Amino acid sequence: MTDGWTENTSATFRDLAHYAVPEREAQIDTIVALIPGSGGPAVAMDICCGEGRLTTALLARFPSLRVLAYDGSPSMLAATRANAGRDADRVETRVIDIAEADWRRPKTPLHAVVSSLAVHHLDGPGKQTLFADIFAALRPSGVFVLADLVEPATRRAQTVAADAWDAETRRRALDTDGTLDGFERFVAESWNHYRLTEPDPIGQPSRLVDMLDWLRAAGFADVDVHWMKAGHVILSGNKPE
Repeated sequence: MTDGWTENTSATFRDLAHYAVPEREAQIDTIVALIPGSGGPAVAMDICCGEGRLTTALLARFPSLRVLAYDGSPSMLAATRANAGRDADRVETRVIDIAEADWRRPKTPLHAVVSSLAVHHLDGPGKQTLFADIFAALRPSGVFVLADLVEPATRRAQTVAADAWDAETRRRALDTDGTLDGFERFVAESWNHYRLTEPDPIGQPSRLVDMLDWLRAAGFADVDVHWMKAGHVILSGNKPE
């Protein structure tokens, strides 16, 4: 498991994610919409799948798709299998360390690779190596879709991102529960990366411009930004045919 991330962290994330992930449902819909039909049986990989919300969306959208759902947390993988329900037979779970490379060489070339809120745990060189390994694992015309945090280029932009994340979480709590309890837990857990005054031991977001450059350098074509809010972005790139 990534240094600093524990099973307690996983439990906290499961409690907070509904409030703390900006436009969570819209993000999942966007990611899934960026993946083309496979025209038959195919394999996708969900890197650091968490409780499996994205994995289950992929299973529902693509009936012939099998998903390699990997995470560093056994409790997250258990939640993924439970959330997959009757589609659990199309899910292969595995405990991984995102910084290691042994899991990046699947037996079958991948139709798609997705990841949400995980790659920022790697430093810049780690991200570059991961992008290159994902490119190698994809089959021609395969797609990589990444949802993650990015690092604002200026202190003022960081404040804007922090304010927007707080506002979105506050709105979500009120809309869901009619109270600010969810937002107050978000604040108490210091979950807003852009509010931190000390270095984050497990969060190392990179600048958006660097992420785009690294995807292109890995060989991806049609690199694009599809959604952005409160310091969170969705990017994608295609492996040429």
